[in-house]
Amino acid sequence: MSEAAVKAMREVGRPYLNCGYGGMFWQWMYSDDPQPYNSFGNGAAMRVSACGIAAKTLDEAKLLSRKVTEVTHNHPEGIKGAEAAAICIYLAREGKNTLEIRDCVNERYYPMNFTLDGIRDGYRFNETCQDTVPQAIMAFLESTGFEDAIRNAISIGGDSDTLAAITGGIAEAYYGIPTDIRKHALTFLDERLLKILNDFESVYPPALEKNAGNQTVKVNGRKRKIANGSRGEMMLAVMLAADDDFESS
Repeated sequence: MSEAAVKAMREVGRPYLNCGYGGMFWQWMYSDDPQPYNSFGNGAAMRVSACGIAAKTLDEAKLLSRKVTEVTHNHPEGIKGAEAAAICIYLAREGKNTLEIRDCVNERYYPMNFTLDGIRDGYRFNETCQDTVPQAIMAFLESTGFEDAIRNAISIGGDSDTLAAITGGIAEAYYGIPTDIRKHALTFLDERLLKILNDFESVYPPALEKNAGNQTVKVNGRKRKIANGSRGEMMLAVMLAADDDFESS
């Protein structure tokens, strides 16, 4: 699994030379002999969401997160941060409520004895798991929907893009994603990345968030195979699939 993770990450990541990788990860990505570098950076938790989606049990979520994390972030705090994010996603997919998810995090990973309002004025940019993952989880726990979770994450500042990526992974598993946000996000993917996403979602369909009166409802998308083709053809197919999921749910 770890060997496959190294191979896959480098195949996916190497074409994007100037996309903003951290210094140590950039060296790992383009090294002839990639080795873990004892990192506890928050990139570990940012990239682990697929493990929480694919896992069939809680223990499998932990195992998958460790296997794909320790190839770079083999510091205990890096492994812990990734596992906490993956576990939250798994529990959200399994239908656990926010109190159950919070209790799990509080008992096994990080003290969740703060609020976003309480830290907002003093929170600063930080690239470590231990000072990003709890805040990202809290942004989800205090939310009322997918977009609200993302807004919560951005509102506290810090390493906002990474923090919101972690929050978004949990929020998608819990609420689903509004169709308009999903469709807009897809337009940022090139042909290569769109194909990877389509292949993944043919096995693990995305969840959809719909408004139902004064509350949101998660609707699981239907399994479907998007035929590979040009970027335009695939983009049209996934847009139609998103609309179809919305209208038929």
